[in-house]
Amino acid sequence: MKNGEAVKTICVFCGAKPGNDPRFLQAATEVGQLIAGRGHRLAYGGGNVGLMGALANGALAAGGQVLGVIPHKLLERELAHKRIQQMDVVADMAVRKERMLAVSDGFLSLPGGLGTLDEFFEVLTLRQVGYHHKPSVLLNLDGYYADLLHALQGFSVKGLVDRLELDRLLVATTPAQALDQLEAAMSAPA
Repeated sequence: MKNGEAVKTICVFCGAKPGNDPRFLQAATEVGQLIAGRGHRLAYGGGNVGLMGALANGALAAGGQVLGVIPHKLLERELAHKRIQQMDVVADMAVRKERMLAVSDGFLSLPGGLGTLDEFFEVLTLRQVGYHHKPSVLLNLDGYYADLLHALQGFSVKGLVDRLELDRLLVATTPAQALDQLEAAMSAPA
């Protein structure tokens, strides 16, 4: 980020579980550190466990600003983070996604489960139908999303997924590459 630019908010979707590969936790921590180190604010699901916790802790350790958005029902289940600067407690998962979309300038999806996929596809769908023009990057760490990307290509060949939407989806293999792509896309004219 250049001096004089407004702070950008990057929303990261990721798992509330750590997964069984330590590289997932390392990448989440690194993404948090990179977001903070580049002068951006992190928005995420508000949890203190799994990849979400590592992400927030990485941003905090690097002196970053962190916004969590968590539904009432998940306050205890996900052990809401107690050290972040702002926690928005919302009614449900739908409102959580609306809030994260509203406050964010771009989106980055790390490895995750069904919730991460839901958030990822919601952002893509809303962009497709014109509700926003914000960029989205998928971190395909160690091929985590390779099968998903292959399936999306197949759906496009069959005419059910618009090729333009797949072309708009940015795919990175490292945290630094993901942030580089997202920053470039956030700076580009819509």
